[in-house]
Amino acid sequence: MQRALLSAGRLAWSRFARMSSTSAGRSLAEKVALVTASTEGIGLAIARRLAQDGAHVLVSSRKQANVDRAVAELQAENLSVSGLVCHVGKAEDRRRLMDVAVERYGGIDILVSNAAVNPFFGSMLDATEEVWDKILDINVKATALLANLVVPHMQKRGSGSIVIVASVAGYMPFPSLGPYNVSKTALLGLTRNLANELAPHNIRVNCLAPGLIRTKFSSPFWQDENTERRILETLRIKRIGVPSDCSGIVSFLCSADADYITGETVVVAGGAPARL
Repeated sequence: MQRALLSAGRLAWSRFARMSSTSAGRSLAEKVALVTASTEGIGLAIARRLAQDGAHVLVSSRKQANVDRAVAELQAENLSVSGLVCHVGKAEDRRRLMDVAVERYGGIDILVSNAAVNPFFGSMLDATEEVWDKILDINVKATALLANLVVPHMQKRGSGSIVIVASVAGYMPFPSLGPYNVSKTALLGLTRNLANELAPHNIRVNCLAPGLIRTKFSSPFWQDENTERRILETLRIKRIGVPSDCSGIVSFLCSADADYITGETVVVAGGAPARL
């Protein structure tokens, strides 16, 4: 009898341990997340972390080859990920992103707006109207319009979380990137305004402001050792960040642990000066 009880106890503990191990790190279990510009760099790291924490993730970018590569990479890690080509500057692509998410997963809980461009380097006074239009269209307007489209789907779920990826450039302008800096400052304001408007609908809106992160986008700042050393000294940081430094913060902001956080910007910059 004692031996049977001991065996039953071990079996129960084994089942509990298995359940605990499969539920650990599943703070976003069964949530549906859209992540724009998510086939490399910060966006890919965010998509990976959301999926690791239990979400079904729809990754997207402008090129089919990049989407296919990212989906294959993440699915090889046994993550629930699919992909879609989406140019956020095109209205039809934004609408298709929403439609496909609902068709595949039944709804939308999370939007991470990560897409950004910077086609200009130099004095802001030399930026043409075309430069301004492209930067503001992709970096700011597309984010606002994506929010417009996703909100009705989140309302159907009774809640939602939007995370906007800005930059410390919104607080501390980077040299020769004036229009880009301005667009990132605008995203800080967009976050606060959307948070206020969407609070009655139980939809939270927060912002991530990465500092210097080692991505293709930021490569001019660290492409050689001398440049990297000067940048580290200027920013008073010990190292350049990596994309995974950003992903856990986004997952937290999308989770129930952050239910009382909205309208905030989290700076991930290694201690670099980053305040207005």
